[in-house]
Amino acid sequence: QVQLVESGGGLVQAGGSLRLSCAASGLTVSSAIMGWFRQAPGKEREFVAAIRGSGEFTYYADSVKGRFTISRDSAKNAVYLQMNSLKSEDTAVYYCGAGSPLRPAGSQSTYDYWGQGSQVTVSS
Repeated sequence: QVQLVESGGGLVQAGGSLRLSCAASGLTVSSAIMGWFRQAPGKEREFVAAIRGSGEFTYYADSVKGRFTISRDSAKNAVYLQMNSLKSEDTAVYYCGAGSPLRPAGSQSTYDYWGQGSQVTVSS
């Protein structure tokens, strides 16, 4: 049984940083595509970042490029999202997903498994 558990969300001031973690069980993160999506109130869930392969392939939404970094720790079977220079518009519930590495990184349909979500609130 696959399980993804996010942690690390919270309240931070604009310009601050947070790191989200996604601990996986029932699958090997290095064999899957691992992604982060987010959903703000009243909005659709949107792609944030993804990683696949040996970690050399990373993908980012334009809105977070240069501020967010996705990484993976195979020994811990976990994926991380380092978020710097946070803005109020980054406020959302962040979800970790896992899927086939052969599918497009930015599509929700790529991801077969999802975590429960972690709230990130950025105050201005």
